[in-house]
Amino acid sequence: MEKASELKSAVEELSLMAIIIKPDHHHHHDPNHDNDATIPTRPFLHVCSLVVQILDKIGPTMAVLRQDIIHNIQRLEAQFDVDPSLYSNLVEILKKESKEGSSRKRDSCSKALLWLTRSLDFMCSLLQKLAKDLNQDMEQAVEECYNTSLKLWHGWISSAAFKVALKLVPDNTTFVGLLKPKDEANDEILKEDMQALISLLVPILQDIHATLRLYGLDRLKAT
Repeated sequence: MEKASELKSAVEELSLMAIIIKPDHHHHHDPNHDNDATIPTRPFLHVCSLVVQILDKIGPTMAVLRQDIIHNIQRLEAQFDVDPSLYSNLVEILKKESKEGSSRKRDSCSKALLWLTRSLDFMCSLLQKLAKDLNQDMEQAVEECYNTSLKLWHGWISSAAFKVALKLVPDNTTFVGLLKPKDEANDEILKEDMQALISLLVPILQDIHATLRLYGLDRLKAT
């Protein structure tokens, strides 16, 4: 059953996303273009779910972040289910909440997308570090990536919880072993998968950040 690794599945999903997103790029996020950005809802949420599975491998450390991601995925899925054809593009959800003035509410879908994007930033920077050197200190790598991504937006409670959680990060051999498919012994293949994921994910995240900026959501902090 567990043939392809989460990384490989995420790469496949992101490749599809990249194809859907590509045609819109010449607009350069001009606010007058109502439909300029496309963030395909289903593939994006699927990638977020795969990230949850990768976080699971880091272990209980990531429980808080994991819960947060799952909660945000569910919130966006619920909105998507209201009208799957309209909300097949996440930007339509941002637009709707922006019109209603509900974007900044605590349980808004806009905030859900914002936090999912930040969680993906964190994951992406962690994989970037590991792709460079699989043998580095895992705890240090996780902490550095947290500091440059999520920490900027977290309140002190989340930051404190994260500090405690860091002590539970598995060593890199354990983590790298968990990331590989069952029958895979080769580190180079794992690195290639990581690189592939990063090269696909980074431009998509940049697009989403640009869209969030457009809607004035990019600087929101955790309450």
